[in-house]
Amino acid sequence: DANIVIVNTCGFIDLAKEESVNTILQYADVKREGGIDKLYVTGCLSQRYKDDLEKEIPEVDAYFGTMELPALLEKLDADYQHELLGERAITTPMHYAYLKISEGCNRTCSFCAIPLMRGKHISKSIEELVIQAKSLASRGVKELMLIAQELTYYGLDLYKKRALPQLLDTLCEVEGIEWIRLHYAYPSKFPEEIFEVMARQPKVCDYLDMPLQHADDDVLMRMRRQITNKEQRDLIVKAREVVPNIAIRTTMLVGFPGETEEEFERLCDFVRDMRFERLGVFQYSHEEDTIAYGVSDDVDPEVKADRANRLMEVQQSISADRNEEKVGQTLKVLFDRKEGGYFIGRTEYDSPEVDNEVLVDAKKFFVRLGDFANVQITAAEDYDLYGTIV
Repeated sequence: DANIVIVNTCGFIDLAKEESVNTILQYADVKREGGIDKLYVTGCLSQRYKDDLEKEIPEVDAYFGTMELPALLEKLDADYQHELLGERAITTPMHYAYLKISEGCNRTCSFCAIPLMRGKHISKSIEELVIQAKSLASRGVKELMLIAQELTYYGLDLYKKRALPQLLDTLCEVEGIEWIRLHYAYPSKFPEEIFEVMARQPKVCDYLDMPLQHADDDVLMRMRRQITNKEQRDLIVKAREVVPNIAIRTTMLVGFPGETEEEFERLCDFVRDMRFERLGVFQYSHEEDTIAYGVSDDVDPEVKADRANRLMEVQQSISADRNEEKVGQTLKVLFDRKEGGYFIGRTEYDSPEVDNEVLVDAKKFFVRLGDFANVQITAAEDYDLYGTIV
């Protein structure tokens, strides 16, 4: 029944752009038919293509970029205090939340459009993040997932040093928060002190999401990743030495311009050698205005899809073996939902939606959603575990 619609868009890859445009067009039709009075668009797509969108979809009353929330609120005649802009509704289940510690990215990866949309890296202060964390904890949040376009750059602009270790130590003092999880770490110039914090702070999950993108040195150079195959291997070995139980999640990008079958096979060999606990695969998307857009998108779409499937087959076998090793172990599980006769939760080695899950028979056991419980693992599949509450 709202008379104002705000569409928050994504402009990262073609599929996201298409979905965003279709949503804008949908509400433009609603507005033409008198169903709403005002239509506003914000977010990455609006930031990147504002002029084009204004020409193509004039039904929109105003377009706003990624850093223009105050301007949007002013347009709506909304009453707000500047210091409250950081407060947000919890759109996840009430027991976990994402905490963005910075905005933007200073890297120049040749395939990535994020700096075009989000600008340069801007860290939030430790004091501001602690206030947000305490607010979330007061509303029942038990797990914080720290996110950023580049997590490990945090603090260089504010404190003239990589300050993620100090932020973690401070957040661990927030009462009510039991798990802190790290997402989107960049491997180049990784501050290894983070591993020491992870090893000594029980609240910091033994989990690191660190997209590597590739493992062939020539491809890494063309991607402008500022790291080599050996340096990536050494970093992973170091992580496992300091934090023996660490679960490393990574993502790989296949079909980058010029990627040969030999380069792809070296990527597969790397994944076999490193035996990542969690892995996802993306197919290269040719994004305009990126550095890579200046060369031909010469890997056939069918080849991209085939390579993505083949790499996931490699990972599927690794995941199955690693899950089988957990049978008989007792793990701490945070339960997210009930579905299909099971209570479904995650260990500290798993993020929501993208990682493995633990299923407990709801006919035999009861657990409140958002609670922790110790679960003995009784069976394993490629990506899921089954267990009983003990």
